[in-house]
Amino acid sequence: MSTAIRILLVDDHTLFRSGLKALLQRQPDFEVIGEAADGLEGVKQAELLKPDVVLLDLDMPVMHGRDALSQILVTQPQLAVLMLTVSEDGEDLAECMKNGARGYLLKNINADFLLSSIRRAVDGDSVLSPEMTAKLVARLRAPVAEPRNQELDSLTPRERETLSYLASGASNKEIARALDLAESTIKVHVQNILRKLSLSSRVQAAVYAVEHGLDKA
Repeated sequence: MSTAIRILLVDDHTLFRSGLKALLQRQPDFEVIGEAADGLEGVKQAELLKPDVVLLDLDMPVMHGRDALSQILVTQPQLAVLMLTVSEDGEDLAECMKNGARGYLLKNINADFLLSSIRRAVDGDSVLSPEMTAKLVARLRAPVAEPRNQELDSLTPRERETLSYLASGASNKEIARALDLAESTIKVHVQNILRKLSLSSRVQAAVYAVEHGLDKA
């Protein structure tokens, strides 16, 4: 078994954090290494502890979750930060995803979905609560778009097709199945997409795809 996934919890509700920690600690591949009750403390703990995953609330005292997200990713751009919130606002969702969040989960999700989402995020997948996917697409799709820019033209046809699947939040395994390719090949395509488009995460790639009309919705 590989090393446990190290998780930092950042939420101002003590009772919620306690319940979440108890749930996560029951998983043999998870380890909760720290907690914070506000956004600023979350930024400090992320820098100090170097977790694999941060579960980050949105509406918190001292520093809002959006600001904490941005500050955390300045020094650790590849860190998997998952927003875990009650906000179903499309603007909150779009801003967090544009700023590099690996996912946006509502607090009403079931435990199995949360556990699966954490594992997927560590593997590099983007994760959204099901009801938020349509909101992200609706929020980001522009009625009129400039066709192709030079960066987009640098993608191969297969890379562009892979990018269109990223817009729906599909995992590498799901994309590989849809395109009848090896999962390792899809990983290479995703890496090439991020490099060519100067993006830091597959979530940002998904946002880019929607904004440029490449989503399959």
